[in-house]
Amino acid sequence: MTGALVLIGTLVLASALGLALRARNGRIRTAGPAEVTTGLPEDIRNALAPNAAVTLVQLSTTFCAPCRQARVLLADLAARTDGLHHTELDLTDRPDLARELSVLRTPTTLAIDGRGTELLRVGGVPRRDALLEALRPHLSE
Repeated sequence: MTGALVLIGTLVLASALGLALRARNGRIRTAGPAEVTTGLPEDIRNALAPNAAVTLVQLSTTFCAPCRQARVLLADLAARTDGLHHTELDLTDRPDLARELSVLRTPTTLAIDGRGTELLRVGGVPRRDALLEALRPHLSE
């Protein structure tokens, strides 16, 4: 009987964790004051498109399956949206950069304006409509 209760408890806990992680995937988080004022690493500054209102910097790793899906979505969104540019940086051999940017999972997407200010970040594969809606005020400038 005790074994069955432990099994049921484990399944309930695993289900709750799975639902929590699923709800966080693709969630847009606006940059806090610390992220805005700390400045960007040189690698990120070099990746910014000079003529774009917003650059989407996708932080990926080599064996990340969701990164491929995010790449396709973000590249398509940038191709269809004026003032939006997409670029990708591989963090596989750059744990220092991941630590400096506080990246805990890949893909992580940073939206950075032309002045180099982080506007928002998305952990996981972004939801197209929600991302476009969050970027709209920054694209119309």
